[in-house]
Amino acid sequence: MNAPDDSSSAQTNTHAPPPQGGGGNKQLAIQRIYVKDLSFESPLTPQVFAEDWQPHVDVNLGSESRGVGPELFEVELVVTVSVKVGESTAFLVEVHQAGVFQLTGFTDKELGPMLGSYCPNILFPFAREVVSDLVSKGGFPQFLLAPVNFDALYSHHLQTRQAEGASAGPQQGSSEAEKIGQSPVRA
Repeated sequence: MNAPDDSSSAQTNTHAPPPQGGGGNKQLAIQRIYVKDLSFESPLTPQVFAEDWQPHVDVNLGSESRGVGPELFEVELVVTVSVKVGESTAFLVEVHQAGVFQLTGFTDKELGPMLGSYCPNILFPFAREVVSDLVSKGGFPQFLLAPVNFDALYSHHLQTRQAEGASAGPQQGSSEAEKIGQSPVRA
C-alpha cells in the first residue's frame, strides 16, 4: 500500500531520456522509487553536542544495477556520509535509495549510461532528502548534499575499467552488480 504523501516512494512516471543517436523508440519509465535500507549512527551523543563544531565530512557514492524482469532494472544508489569532529565520529549515515526502471528500446551499449548515470541522477534528490532528514532528526545542523555529476562519475568508472582491461557494458540478466562512483566525494 502506498502512502499518498510519502516522498520516498513514487509511482510510475515516464521520462524521455537524453538523445543518444541512432533511431528507435526509446523510453524510460519509473516503476517505483523507494528506500531499500538506511542507517543513522551517532555513537557519542550527547557529548558530541558540547564539542566545538568543526566537522570533517566524507561523502561516498556508489551505484549498482541488476535486471529484475524483461526490460526492468533495479538501480540502487548508496550514499554514505561520515562526519567527524576531531578524531571522534559525530554521525554516520548510510542510505540505499533504489528504483525500478523500465528501459525499452535501448541497445546493450546504451543501457550502461542509462543505468550508471541517468537513473542514479533521478534517485539522488530522494537520497539527498533522506540524508538531510536523518541528520536533522539526529539533532545536528542541517546537512545538504551538493549536486553530483553522475555523467563524470560514470565516465571515470569506464576509464578505470578500461585501464584494468575489463569490459565496460552491463551484463543483462547477470547477478553481478555494476558499481560506479566508488571514489570518495568531499563535501
